Amino acid sequence: MARPGKSRFWISWGLALLALGQGVPAAAQISFSVTLPPTATKEPVTGRLIVVTTRRSADEVAGKVEPRQMIGMNGPPAFGVDVENLRPGASVTVDAKSDGFPFGLDQLPAGDYSIQAVLIPYTQAKRSDGHTIWVPMSDQRVIAPMFPGNPYSKPTDVRLDPAAKAPIELALTEKIGPIARDPDTPWIKRVRIKSKILSDFWGMPMTIGAEVLIPKDFAKHPEARYPAIYTYGHFGSPFNFDPDPANDTEGARRGAADANVKTGYQFSQEWDGQNFPRMVGVTLETPGPYFFESYALNSANNGPWGDAITKELMPYLEKTFRLIDQPYGRIVEGASTGGWEALALQLHYPDLFGGAWVFNPDPIDFTRYQLTDIYKEDNMFTLKINDWITQEKPFRRSREGHPLVDLRTLAALEGVLGSKGRSYYQLGIWQTTHGPVGADGYPVMLYDYKTGVINKDVVKYMRENGFDLSGYARDNWATLGPKLRGKLNFFAGEMDDFYLNLAVYRFQDMVAEVGGKDYPIRFEYGRPKKGHNWHHTDWAGVVREVADHVRKTAPAGAPVDQWNY
Repeated sequence: MARPGKSRFWISWGLALLALGQGVPAAAQISFSVTLPPTATKEPVTGRLIVVTTRRSADEVAGKVEPRQMIGMNGPPAFGVDVENLRPGASVTVDAKSDGFPFGLDQLPAGDYSIQAVLIPYTQAKRSDGHTIWVPMSDQRVIAPMFPGNPYSKPTDVRLDPAAKAPIELALTEKIGPIARDPDTPWIKRVRIKSKILSDFWGMPMTIGAEVLIPKDFAKHPEARYPAIYTYGHFGSPFNFDPDPANDTEGARRGAADANVKTGYQFSQEWDGQNFPRMVGVTLETPGPYFFESYALNSANNGPWGDAITKELMPYLEKTFRLIDQPYGRIVEGASTGGWEALALQLHYPDLFGGAWVFNPDPIDFTRYQLTDIYKEDNMFTLKINDWITQEKPFRRSREGHPLVDLRTLAALEGVLGSKGRSYYQLGIWQTTHGPVGADGYPVMLYDYKTGVINKDVVKYMRENGFDLSGYARDNWATLGPKLRGKLNFFAGEMDDFYLNLAVYRFQDMVAEVGGKDYPIRFEYGRPKKGHNWHHTDWAGVVREVADHVRKTAPAGAPVDQWNY
C-alpha cells in the first residue's frame, strides 16, 4: 500500500495529464483541400492527385515553367494521393498522410511558396486475363502529370505554415490542352495503326506507331527494298534527323559533341549526301498504360507488346515502305531504355533480327540491377558494410562519381506519382515489365518503396521469364550462341550516370564464360569519365557500320545494289 502523500501526488499528476490531453488540440499541420469543379468534368474521376510546392512565386512562373512542369527527380517537393470516384464539385484533402517527395508534408518548412495541383485521371481496363484495373492512358510520349486533358489548378502564391489551422484551398479549373502531332515531311513519315493484339488484351482500343525516315530518292527507285534500322529512344526522329539549319546552333553542337555525335542537321546533310547508305530509319512509338515506352517484350502487366511489334507493326511497315522482310535487313538499335529493348528483341527473337547496336542499356544482368545483386541482397536502398554501418545506394551520379540522387529518394518520387506500379516513371516501368501480376491485377513490385526490402518471389519470376537478359542468354546459350555470332555490339561509358555499365561488364563476362573468349561479339567502353550519353561514333558512323554489316551478312544473291545507289 502506498503512503497517503505519495498517492495524492500520483492522482494529481494523472489528472493534470488528462486535462492536457483533453484541453490541447493536436498540432496543426500543412494541408491542401483540392476541389474538382463541376465545369472540369461531368463524370466521377478515379486517378492520382498531386500537389507541387516550389519557392518560386506565381509571378516568376507565369509564362514560364509552372510547378506541375517541374516534377522530377531534381524537382520541388510534391505530395500525392489516390482518388476514387471523385465527383464533380467534391474535394480531396492532401495532408501528412499523403505520399511525399523528397519528404512527407509534415516536414515541409514554413515559408512562401507557389503551389499547384494536377489530377491524372485513370481509365478502367477490363483485361483479357480477367483483371479489371485503373491505369493512366495516353498515346503521347510524356509523363503522366503532363497528359493532355489533365485538370489542374492555376499556380498560387501562399504562405505555408504548420501552425495554420485551415487547409489551403485549390481548384482544378484548368485543363492541359492537346499535343499537336508533327505533320509528315518529305523525309519523315508518321504511322499509327490500331493494334488488335493489344486492344484484345487491354479491353480498349490501343494503337502503335512509328516515325519513318526514308532515304534519298526513295520515290525514284520503286523497285528497291531497303534495310531497316529500328531505333529505340524516348523522343525525336530516327538519329535526331533535322533538316532545319536554324537548329544547328553552337549550343546544339556543343551538346551533341558531349555525346560524341553531331547535330540532327549535320546528320541530315550526310543522309542526303552522296555515297551514303540508302536505308530506312524507324523509331517506334509504343506508349502504354505504365510508361511511354513498351519495353518491347510480351509482359504479364504491360501486355503483348512483342507480338504487336513483330506481328502487326513491322509487317505493316515492311509493306508500306518497301523494307527487306528478311532477318539480315532488320537491325535494332537503341540507347538506355532503347538499348534494353534492342537487346531484348535480338535475344528473344533471334531468327527475326540480324543484329543489334546496344548503347548504355537499362540493367541487362540482374546481378547488377544498377548497384544491387537482387539474387543475393535483401534491400535495394542500402548496402550493409558491417553490423554497424550501412550506406544508401545512389541511383544517379556525376561523371566524377558524386552521388546526385539516391534510390530511396527516387522511389519516394515515384510513390507520389502513382501507387500500385502506376508512377509512369523509371522504377515503375522496370518492375511492371519484369514482374508478375498480383491478385488485384496490379504489378507485384520487386521491392517495397518505403523500406527497399526485396521480394524474392518476384526475383525468381523475373529470371524464369527471361527479363534478366544476361541470365536468359546464359540459360539458352546452346540455342542462342550459334544464332548470335557477330550480331551483338555493346557500347557504354565507364562512368554511366546510372551505373548501367556494370551490367554490361557482367554480360561480357557471361559471354566469355559460355561462348569462349574468341566468341565474335563487340564491347566498347568510353574512357575516361564518359557518361550515359556516350557514343563511340556519330549517327552517320553508326549507319555506315550497320550498312557494312548488312552487306556482309546478306545471303548470296541478295540485291544489295538496290539500296547502294
